[in-house]
Order: sequence, then C-alpha cells, then structure tokens
Amino acid sequence: MSEEKTIFKRIIDGEIPADIIFEDEQCLAFKDVHPQAPVHVLVIPRKEIPSIAHLSDEDGSLMGHLLLVVRDLARQLGLDDGYRVVINTGENGGQTVDHLHVHLLGERYLGWPPG
Repeated sequence: MSEEKTIFKRIIDGEIPADIIFEDEQCLAFKDVHPQAPVHVLVIPRKEIPSIAHLSDEDGSLMGHLLLVVRDLARQLGLDDGYRVVINTGENGGQTVDHLHVHLLGERYLGWPPG
C-alpha cells in the first residue's frame, strides 16, 4: 500500500468533507461526488484494505457488516424497486481508489451487462 493517504482515508480522517449519511465503528457511507445513478452511495471500511484481493480471512465479518449496512441504507433510501451493489477490484475491474469500497446504486433502471 502506498504511503500517501487515499481520498477515502482522508475522508475517514475528516480532512476532506463528504456528505456522510451513515457511520459506525467499522465503516462510513457517503454520497458519491460523481453519481452514476440518482442514488449513488459509497460504503467504505475504516480499516485500510486496498481491494477485495487484499482481504484476509479475518475480514469476513467486516465484509458481512458492509453488506448489512448496504441493505439497511437501501431500505432507508426507499430503493424498493431494486438496486445494484458493486465492488470494483483492480484497474481492469474499474477500481479508481485503492481503498475497498462498495457502491450502492439505485432509483433508475440498471441494465445488464454493465459498462
């Protein structure tokens, strides 16, 4: 991992403002500044993990927690007609920030295949 802080670590540390809609001891969620859908929220762990490829077996409960937070946010945001959950991994997977993050997208039809 690079010595330089990622933008997400800077948000966690309060150095960069974000429209935070949820936070607890394990993660925080905020609105994406470049939304790809009417609802586009990022859920990030406070623990610095570059990507899914860098998860350890001990991170299983953290990943479960992130998905439960996504579920709860989808309910709170009224995404009753459906939503998409995306975790990009690596350059070819479309990951642009080397800090694991979960995208919650909704409030429009999301076609398949994506991009």
